Amino acid sequence: MPLAFEVIDALWISLSVFLVLVALGLTYVLVRLGGTVGQLTSFLKGLERETLPVINESAGTLQRVNAQLDKADLVTDSAVDIADSVDTAVRAVTFAITRPVQKIAGFAEGITHGVASLRARKSPRRAYEAGREAAERRQQEIADELSRSGTGAER
Repeated sequence: MPLAFEVIDALWISLSVFLVLVALGLTYVLVRLGGTVGQLTSFLKGLERETLPVINESAGTLQRVNAQLDKADLVTDSAVDIADSVDTAVRAVTFAITRPVQKIAGFAEGITHGVASLRARKSPRRAYEAGREAAERRQQEIADELSRSGTGAER
C-alpha cells in the first residue's frame, strides 16, 4: 500500500507542530507568570508584616501627640482666662481711679488759676469763677485724653 501523502496531510502536521509549540510556549509563560505571582505574593506578605507595626506605632504616636495637644490647649485656655481676668481687673482699677484723678487734677488746676486770678484782679468772686472754669477745662481735657486712648471712663 502506497503511502499517499497529500498537501492536506502536510498542513495537518504543520498545524499540529504549531499547536504543540504554542502549548509549550504558553506553558513556559504560565510557569514564569506563576513564579512572578508567587514572588509578588511573598513581597506583599512581607510588606504587610513590616508596615502594620509601623502603622500601629504611628497611631500610638498620634494618640500621644493628641494628648499633649489637649494639655497645651488647657494651658492656653488658662492663659486666656488669666489675661481676661487681668484685663477686667485693670479696667476696674482704671475706672475706679479715673474719676478721682480727674477731680483732683481739676481741683489743683482750679486752685492755681484762682490764686493767680485773685493776685491779678483782687476780686474773690472773679478768682472763684476763673478757678471753677479752669477746673472744668482740666477735667474735660483728661476725659478727652482717656477717651482717645481708649481707657477712659464715662463722665
